[in-house]
Amino acid sequence: MAIEGIAALRAATGIEMSEPRSTASAASSAAPAQSFTQALGQAVSDAIGSVQNGEAAAIQGLQGTMAPFKVVEAVMGAQRTLQQTLAMRDKLVSAYQEVSRMQI
Repeated sequence: MAIEGIAALRAATGIEMSEPRSTASAASSAAPAQSFTQALGQAVSDAIGSVQNGEAAAIQGLQGTMAPFKVVEAVMGAQRTLQQTLAMRDKLVSAYQEVSRMQI
């Protein structure tokens, strides 16, 4: 069961899906000259992976193949990711509105 909005975002941006990386491996493999586009793409990819992991855990929890506390951890992680994404979106919209109000 996939979320349609995520599939549309993936198709529109061309970002390949990957499992979310742990912070230790992300820090050790991050290039020092990473561009903003690459960083944003990786953040979006990690967010999509987190939401998909939460979705898969919820399904496994309903099927009884995953422990309830693991399901709660995965779903709460997906919720935190969604809240962070919405906060970033709100900041971006606010910044765009501020720039659009500037006089030339």
